[in-house]
Order: sequence, then structure tokens, then C-alpha cells
Amino acid sequence: MMVTDDTLAKVANIIGGEEAVKVIMALKELGETADDQLMSKTEMKLNDVRKVLFKLYNQSIVQCDRSRDENTGWFIFKWWIQLDQVEGFINSQKRRILKILKTRLDYETKNDFYCCGTPGCNRVTFNDAMELVFRCPKCGKALQHYDNDALIKTLTDKIEQLEKELS
Repeated sequence: MMVTDDTLAKVANIIGGEEAVKVIMALKELGETADDQLMSKTEMKLNDVRKVLFKLYNQSIVQCDRSRDENTGWFIFKWWIQLDQVEGFINSQKRRILKILKTRLDYETKNDFYCCGTPGCNRVTFNDAMELVFRCPKCGKALQHYDNDALIKTLTDKIEQLEKELS
């Protein structure tokens, strides 16, 4: 998978918001560089740049090499993007979403739902509807059967799409 700037920006945005997008794009442009150079390029505070870099580092999107400045004794971190890890991050997010969708599909197929149809009122399962004597707990209107076939179809389609993308 070729990682485009747009894909890289989307991944950075998911991990750390707009600040992460600034940092990752500056890092892509500069190549291997120190955090203080990223600070100058992004016009962000050094602590903010470092926070973003560590968020990206925790997801393996960036990597660093640490060395000690012989004059000051301070550590110098050189940062670079690991483009090969971006695809892995995307796939792990897809697997996480796939698991959530499968859980939701299981819930939707194993339950029968009822609702009153009033905006702002939630649907309830059959067992809850029976306990409520088929009256909405929020507004008191009669509960009617809720057809969730369209939702089940949407979930099934999305699951199939993700499974195809992951295989």
C-alpha cells in the first residue's frame, strides 16, 4: 500500500488531531530531524511538539534515535516517520472496528426491538418492553415493533467490506 500525504494526514489526525497533522507533514518534508526543528517548522511550542511526537511514537508511526549532546549533556532526539507502520495502524483500526460491528450485529439479530417513534426516545428490547407494559419509559406512548432489517443489512455490508479489505 502506497501511503499518500492524505492518508498520512488522516492517520495523524486520528492519533493527535490537527497538531499531529502539522507535525507529521513537517516531519515528512524535513526527513529525520530533531524536535526543536519541528517546533520552528510548525510554529508550535516545543512541549506540544513533543506530546504529539510521543502520541505518534506510541502508535509506531514515528521512531526516534536518542543521543547525548557532548557539550550540554542533554539528550537529543532525532525523529522520522515509519511509513511501513502506517498500513499496520490502519489495519489494526479496521480490525478493531470489525470486532465492534460484529458485536453490534450479534446484538441486533438476537433482539427484537420496540419504540414509540417519538424523536428523542430510545428503542427498547422486547424483554424491557414487556416490563414497561409496552409503554415508552420517556414519554409514555405505546411501544410499536421496530424493524431493524435495514440496520442489520448495513452492518452486514460493512462487515463484508472490512473483511474483504483485511484479507
